[in-house]
Amino acid sequence: MTLTIGLDAMGGDAAPGIVVDGAVRALEQDPELRFLLFGDSSRLDPLLAPHARLREQTRIVHTPEAVAGDAKPSHALRQGRNTSMRLAVNAVKEGDAAAAVSAGNTGALMAMAKFVLKTLPGIDRPAMASVLPGKQRPVVVLDLGANVDCTSEHLFQFAVMGEVYARVMLDVAKPRVGLLNVGTEELKGDDVVRGAAALLRESVLPIDFRGFVEGTDVTEGVVDVVVTDGFTGNVALKIAEGTAAMFTSALREAFRNGGLRAKLGYLLAKPAFDTLRQRFDARRYNGAMFLGLNGVVVKSHGGTDALGFAAAIAVAANLVRNCTNQRIIEEMGASSRAEATATQAAAS
Repeated sequence: MTLTIGLDAMGGDAAPGIVVDGAVRALEQDPELRFLLFGDSSRLDPLLAPHARLREQTRIVHTPEAVAGDAKPSHALRQGRNTSMRLAVNAVKEGDAAAAVSAGNTGALMAMAKFVLKTLPGIDRPAMASVLPGKQRPVVVLDLGANVDCTSEHLFQFAVMGEVYARVMLDVAKPRVGLLNVGTEELKGDDVVRGAAALLRESVLPIDFRGFVEGTDVTEGVVDVVVTDGFTGNVALKIAEGTAAMFTSALREAFRNGGLRAKLGYLLAKPAFDTLRQRFDARRYNGAMFLGLNGVVVKSHGGTDALGFAAAIAVAANLVRNCTNQRIIEEMGASSRAEATATQAAAS
């Protein structure tokens, strides 16, 4: 299935180089991809020149404007109509691209995507969802920063969307869903979290809700989907990234300064370390979708490299091909119909 993906070529710490190199890698893995590249053609043309295959399957849409990394979302929304980011999102709205991928300013991308694409029926707010490494298999976590304050209904909607996302991205037939809380006991947490748990338990949707999970459960394989508000989710994500970086640095330092025995030990253990590093390589999990929008928009980490950006493109393609948004609409529709039936029954 041929897919056209819109790429914000100017978004990210190392753009546009990593965007072009990421597209090269993505095309090698998925030859049916086509690209709309939004950005400064004077910078993009030389980067595309060595890649004949990519040139054939890419159209550059020139714009000299880009969203600054420190731009406020409101300012980017008002003043950024001709930026590479906005044009990539517009392409999804207009049907020129099946999805958009950007490594640019997260807040600006969310504001633009929500303004241009609007939300799906039955969804109040979009949530940022991504796949993180786990002990047994990867786990879907949302929200990772799109919504600082949430209601119980918002968390319920996130759970529905996350369950569909896990089926698509992890190929899990019946994902287990948990709400992140300060404890697993039913009385723990605030009214919002407890209210969301009640909604999930009472829902007629076939969601395998496993109750509350703690922070230590996220990577243990207790559930396949972890639901939380954007404030907590973003803090948890940054702590995990920082801890992983600290551990890697400390391990490297220990082998470097541990003398001859440490160096010999490293050489003997290097194949195992390489396997471990590949399994937990953050680039393999790059690409967070704004679930709940009427279109597919994927946010790449701003500091990623070509391998990571290619992974984000693959996420976008997978979500489109698996009709993720349509499946979310069907789930939310089923929930609404069940609520209406229950209300009518109670009234009679």
